[in-house]
Amino acid sequence: MTTPAFSVRPARTSDVRAVKRLVEPLVQRRILLGKELVVFFESVQQFTVAVDDATGEVIGCGALHVIWEDLGEVRTLAVADAWLGRGVGHSILNRLEDAALALGLTRLFCLTFEVEFFARHGFAPVDERLLVDPEVYSELLRSPDEGVAEFLDLSRVKPNTLGNTRMLKQLAPLAG
Repeated sequence: MTTPAFSVRPARTSDVRAVKRLVEPLVQRRILLGKELVVFFESVQQFTVAVDDATGEVIGCGALHVIWEDLGEVRTLAVADAWLGRGVGHSILNRLEDAALALGLTRLFCLTFEVEFFARHGFAPVDERLLVDPEVYSELLRSPDEGVAEFLDLSRVKPNTLGNTRMLKQLAPLAG
């Protein structure tokens, strides 16, 4: 039996509804923050998708969101249940890391329940107070983005983040 093939590519606007359908069960289980369809369209350029080569179906997704000059966040990483354990999440994460390096980012952050998955990819648990200095923290407080609020551990998003782990990966040494 051959393993079904998939491809990883930048998301297109025609993928957005499929991405929302893929993510929705994780929102219902309070694993991911819910987003309106318009927010997915607004951030489509941040997304990478995995597509079943045989059917063209979106089977996985992930997004890279820039938080600060050296720091990005892996967001909305999801894989269809039938494709779990087949390298889809790994391939998407690798593509997001490549994009982060291309942008000049040196650190990637995630807020996750999938600690083992991210640990296998070089992420380690971290205290959010160590992620940015106080000056940057005060700048980030001005962001209206719910993901940044979640990153900062602000109380308005606490119900969606109980029990998850903040993790960080150093992509390259900081210049200095």
